[in-house]
Amino acid sequence: MVPCSFWGETLHLMPSGAMFWPASGLLAVSDLHLGRSERFARRSGALLPPYETHATLEKLDRDIDATGASTVICLGDSFDDLAAANGLDDTYRLWLARLIAGRTWIWITGNHDPGPIELGGSHRSELGLRPFTFRHIADPADRAEISGHYHPKAQLAGQWRPCFLVDSSRLILPAYGTYTGGLRCDDPALATLMAQDALAVLTGPRVLAIPMPR
Repeated sequence: MVPCSFWGETLHLMPSGAMFWPASGLLAVSDLHLGRSERFARRSGALLPPYETHATLEKLDRDIDATGASTVICLGDSFDDLAAANGLDDTYRLWLARLIAGRTWIWITGNHDPGPIELGGSHRSELGLRPFTFRHIADPADRAEISGHYHPKAQLAGQWRPCFLVDSSRLILPAYGTYTGGLRCDDPALATLMAQDALAVLTGPRVLAIPMPR
């Protein structure tokens, strides 16, 4: 993982796409999109291997265990839509319940998310934990902000990799879920949002910080 100094706090950017704030015992992830393969099959007939929920929860389980996180914040789009949330297999409901038990768990509302669901934890539109504000979609007017939504990705040696984006004002997390795709860093939506000196921190086996491609 890569340590990142942001607004006087040390944050750890993990190979998985999770962010850990050791001083607060807080793990943040964004855009799990649980139930995506089911939604694709239901809406378009596209058949994807139905393993993304298992793979995503397995990764989250590992990260919680590795960090010992006492608080988990899911930064929106945790489920692909309301039907995907309601149709979650009982095995995965129990798995989530086990992860939630004994720790503070906060679901931030995203643009895909359903309303509150019967899985425990609390539901917020955004959350302030000084010095940070956690929300789903970045607010260009805000600072000390940690968000998700955009699924940023950058290319290195011909390969596209999900990445964190960080500048002096904000940190954007990559999509954590499987089958989530990504938005290129040079897309105007990201290029105009991030400062010229922004960094892209690529996830994967080797976490690497590079100037944000434009």
